[in-house]
Amino acid sequence: MISFKGSHYPKDVILYAVFFYVRYAVSYRDLEEIMAERGVKVDHATLNRWVVKYSPLMARETHRRKSTTSSSWRMDETYIKIKGKWTYLYRAVDKHGKTLDFMLSEHRDEAAASTFFARTLGNSGWPEKVVIDKSGANLAGLQNMNWLLLFHGWFWLIEIVQIKYLNNIIEQDHRFIKKLTRPMEGFKSFSSASATLDGIEVAHMIRKGQFQTAGQSAFQQFAELAA
Repeated sequence: MISFKGSHYPKDVILYAVFFYVRYAVSYRDLEEIMAERGVKVDHATLNRWVVKYSPLMARETHRRKSTTSSSWRMDETYIKIKGKWTYLYRAVDKHGKTLDFMLSEHRDEAAASTFFARTLGNSGWPEKVVIDKSGANLAGLQNMNWLLLFHGWFWLIEIVQIKYLNNIIEQDHRFIKKLTRPMEGFKSFSSASATLDGIEVAHMIRKGQFQTAGQSAFQQFAELAA
């Protein structure tokens, strides 16, 4: 359960604002106007603080509550600009397009790829196969995971496939994330970008139907993650 103690606003108001921002292509000033039209007076700086504070907490819950995924994975990274500098959003989905994990990194190298794979394995279990592009860093990161398996006495290794067209699923999936980040007037810091992307990924997982629900709306599913 996520705590909302100390806020002057009701939990549902905060969740509604966070969900609206990470699900739809709006700026904080646009959201300030939208909230005002609904009778809630809150400035854009407060809205930003809510997104940065609560989005990572919601994302943490997704790993515990998401539905079962396939053991055949697709992994790739896309570019996110922060203060005029390119950073890298590492993402993984299964062969059906279900989101497995995501991680923003300032670097695109073997260390970043290894960290991402270790994190994804910890959150989603061990895959039978991972499809990647021709990136040598991603290949090295996966090979490091296989060395870990051997070191711990496992002889069932992850099959690594480097065929670009098989990664079309995740390349298409990137588009939804990029569509939402474009109107956000640019990220001002790495931490706020990472937190906001956490929220966007959660909303995207809801959109893809990755949680067990009984006719709940998208917002109800989002709010349920905080319960």
